[in-house]
Amino acid sequence: MVDESGAGKGVAGRLTAAGLGTVPGTVLGAGEYLGFLHAGLPPALAALVYGVAIVCAAFLLSWAAEAAQVDVSAGLAIALLAIVAVLPEYAVDLVFTFEAGQEFADQGRCAAQGATDPCSLALANMTGANRVLVGIGWPLVVLVATIATVRKHRSSESTAPGRVRLAPTMSAEVAFLGVATLYSLTLPLRTSLTLVDAVVFVAVFAGYVWRLSKAPVESPDLLGVSAWLGGLDARRRWVVGLFAVAGLVVLACAEHFAQSLVESGQQLGVDEFLLVQWVAPLASEAPELIVACLYAIRLKASHSLGTLLSSKVNQWTLLVGTIPVVFALSSGSLSGLPIDGHQRLELLLTGAQSLFAVAILMDLGLTVVGASVLFALFAVQFTASVTLSAETNRVVTLVLSGLYLVLAVVQFVRHHRDTTRTVRDGFRTPFKELSDHPGDGH
Repeated sequence: MVDESGAGKGVAGRLTAAGLGTVPGTVLGAGEYLGFLHAGLPPALAALVYGVAIVCAAFLLSWAAEAAQVDVSAGLAIALLAIVAVLPEYAVDLVFTFEAGQEFADQGRCAAQGATDPCSLALANMTGANRVLVGIGWPLVVLVATIATVRKHRSSESTAPGRVRLAPTMSAEVAFLGVATLYSLTLPLRTSLTLVDAVVFVAVFAGYVWRLSKAPVESPDLLGVSAWLGGLDARRRWVVGLFAVAGLVVLACAEHFAQSLVESGQQLGVDEFLLVQWVAPLASEAPELIVACLYAIRLKASHSLGTLLSSKVNQWTLLVGTIPVVFALSSGSLSGLPIDGHQRLELLLTGAQSLFAVAILMDLGLTVVGASVLFALFAVQFTASVTLSAETNRVVTLVLSGLYLVLAVVQFVRHHRDTTRTVRDGFRTPFKELSDHPGDGH
């Protein structure tokens, strides 16, 4: 086994360590699902076991996604990575959705218990995951990339101190996220999330993947394990195998990981709605955050932010579109998932944050200032949800939603030329033309 990148025995060691790290959590999680094993671990210890497995799976994902760029475009490889990386979020959210559908089938409605009924919990997990990704994940990438750049005393093609630049080819992610976000702003006006919404969101995701499939394959700059994988004659089988293994690991562990965290919080007397909205998404978003940070540390900040941007597109299209489908199957009806007043506000805030996020990426860059604003506004909403009464928190949610929308409009006006260019490039400009101008976006 020869590794021309110089990884040598280190490749085998890292692959073996990552693989072995997934075993305890996967065996325990699969055993729980299939009913032949019930370890009865304390919630905190169970969360640790499942968490280690998910972290190791994240390393496998990052190596496989980088090696995949030898055969497919970087954008499509990142999109595939995002799909697998958000499997924990799918697993957790769709469990809540399935339970909501069953209760709806039994009672003809979701239980009138306010924020803790299954229907509300399904949407709480989805909105929380989307806001965590943008409010914590994106600023984290800028922070890690900036620190890595300063420590290495040099700038990469996608990173300068204080700014992460997206490649022009990533205009597609920004453009399709914008379309999904504009449609999502109609959801707060509804009383249910329907199969019609599912068709729209899934269609946007399908268009996004089709657009990325047109990107040309370029010679990637690989290091370590990914370089070894990329140099194998059987690399496609290895890449598919690693994606499959990592996917199985996160499916086996994600729900149990989130449940263990929730149970740990309950032992401390933490509200169930807050656990589902904030703690569970933090756990399920762990793989993609780890993968993004690994890219950023290696001065591949464009890939790093691109991974989280693609994950946001994925969650804001395919995940949202899947929820009413699972609800319909579980309830045995064509009814949509009910949306109460509280969840309409949550959807409004999530859509408004998403619109502002799209607006600040229209020049294909995320600065420290933009990242700081995203984090600060997220911190306010998080603190308000944890510390304030329900009535006061509604006021804060409305104010923050309005602020996000105003800031988004200001950004669109300030960067109207960038907006026009990014939308055109995202939907129409051939990728070959975009690849010929790598610079800082435009």
